[in-house]
Amino acid sequence: MTIAQTTDTYPGELADVPGWFPALDQMLFTWFLEQQKRSGTKGDLLELGVYLGKSAILLGHHLQDGEQFTVCDLFEGDAPDDANQAESAQSYSSLTQQAFERNYLSFHDTLPTVITGPSSMVDEKVAPDSCRFIHIDASHLYEHVYGDIGAAHDILLPDGVVVLDDFRSEHTPGVSVAAWEAVLNRGLRPICLSTQKMYATWGDPAPLQEELLEMLRQRSDVGLSVQEAAGHRLIRTRSRSMKPPAFPRSRHYVAPVPAPAPAPKVTETRAAGPARPAPSRARRLAKDLLPPVVLRAVRRARAKRSRGAGPGHETP
Repeated sequence: MTIAQTTDTYPGELADVPGWFPALDQMLFTWFLEQQKRSGTKGDLLELGVYLGKSAILLGHHLQDGEQFTVCDLFEGDAPDDANQAESAQSYSSLTQQAFERNYLSFHDTLPTVITGPSSMVDEKVAPDSCRFIHIDASHLYEHVYGDIGAAHDILLPDGVVVLDDFRSEHTPGVSVAAWEAVLNRGLRPICLSTQKMYATWGDPAPLQEELLEMLRQRSDVGLSVQEAAGHRLIRTRSRSMKPPAFPRSRHYVAPVPAPAPAPKVTETRAAGPARPAPSRARRLAKDLLPPVVLRAVRRARAKRSRGAGPGHETP
């Protein structure tokens, strides 16, 4: 599937940026990054595979003083092999570096360090043991994901967090194999699972899991379960009609114009006719004293004279 964006479109909000970044993962990214800040964890940020910048924009918002943010993507460049080239042509034909930078600079003053090329280049450009948070969302082919996980192991700080996208989607079996192989054979330890991503570390996941569970149990918009598998505690999360966390609007945001108030309804009223004169005292007495038969006769005679009276003629 390809999501297109015209080059003259500026996003006003994060939701306007095309891409696959569900509300649940926006919340989890925000929680992990803010938890690192609260605990005093310092280190750089890295994203492999940026598409049009949706998750990169969120990551850049959590960059602390003195930290570096690096992104890596093929953009319009050539893939390292035919399989990767075919994958890029099918799913990311609309991706350009210009579109990514346009979106990112709508929310931030400066760009991250951009590596244009395959993710295999990243371990040459990013120092070992330098990153506290890495998001891997590049190729879905097993060989490339295997290499990306190996690079992340070397680049990540001992207690840093790595996030693997599409670890269980039906169209990305290579990611699934590489992710679970890393858990079973390469020392990777899951922290939690969302519908789309695996959050993991090569450090001890237990302290993070306890904090995370305390937060998740207070939310009604997250489905939660805990399972054990192959000696690993797996925290499973799913969205329950979750809304994305609040995020600053871009410099191009334009507030929607409120709809005009509806015009007040006009109630039509009939024009009032001339008021009937109040009955005289003599007529009131006649109505009270005369027999009904006589009263009806008087009324008929009076009505007859009234029909025959012209203008200015007063009926007695």
